[in-house]
Amino acid sequence: MTRKPDNKYSTYRQIGILTTIPFLLAVGPILGYYIGDFLDKRLNTTPYLMILFIVLGFIASGKGVYDLIKKAGQAR
Repeated sequence: MTRKPDNKYSTYRQIGILTTIPFLLAVGPILGYYIGDFLDKRLNTTPYLMILFIVLGFIASGKGVYDLIKKAGQAR
């Protein structure tokens, strides 16, 4: 039986896509914190907008991770 050689570039592409997940998970909430804190200081609504934007950051990060995993699965 001859075996088909694996496409090493596909594997490297998957590794590259999946290593971005921790960064994506961190950036969303951190960015949400700074935007919310800025708006809270401007509008004097402390801490409501900060909490709202942190939650939105987590939701956006979750969606981004879902999309990356879906994309990595298609790269096979």
